[in-house]
Amino acid sequence: MELLSPMFGKIVPVIAAGQVDEIVQKFGLAWPKFIAQVLIFVAVYTILKKFAFGPILAMLEQRRQRIADGEAKLDKIAKDLAEAEKNAKSVIDKANDDATRLIKEAGDSAKSLAEKRQQEAIHEANQIIAKAREAATLEHEQLMAQLKREFGRMVSDATSRVTGKVLTTDDQTRINQETSAQVSL
Repeated sequence: MELLSPMFGKIVPVIAAGQVDEIVQKFGLAWPKFIAQVLIFVAVYTILKKFAFGPILAMLEQRRQRIADGEAKLDKIAKDLAEAEKNAKSVIDKANDDATRLIKEAGDSAKSLAEKRQQEAIHEANQIIAKAREAATLEHEQLMAQLKREFGRMVSDATSRVTGKVLTTDDQTRINQETSAQVSL
């Protein structure tokens, strides 16, 4: 008699109890040997689970954990590298800004110094010109005084020759003063 399995619906037929005994006899199933094999299988499974599968699974778990730690460290290193690159860029930008500022300040300082030197040179040139004018004026005055004396002496000599009279020192001084007054322009 064939029954239908409730688990698989109408597809798989269930074998009746009488047919099980027939199959067991046909294949030579001995219950004591079967039970012994089941117990041995359970014992071997337990031993393998405890001494073989356990350490292997633990080792695999350790490897998985090391890989996960390595990936976490790799992510941290990548973050640190990105931050270091960002910091390096900001330091380089700051250094470039400082260098630009220093170059500008140096240029401004050079311009200021050049302008100061130019003003000093102009001032010194003006002083030299003023001194030269002073010296020229003084020399002109000395030459004019010398010219007046010479001219006065020549007038005195000419007067003494024309008049035939020897002039006294008072006469010479008076003639020199009159001549000087007329020669002064």
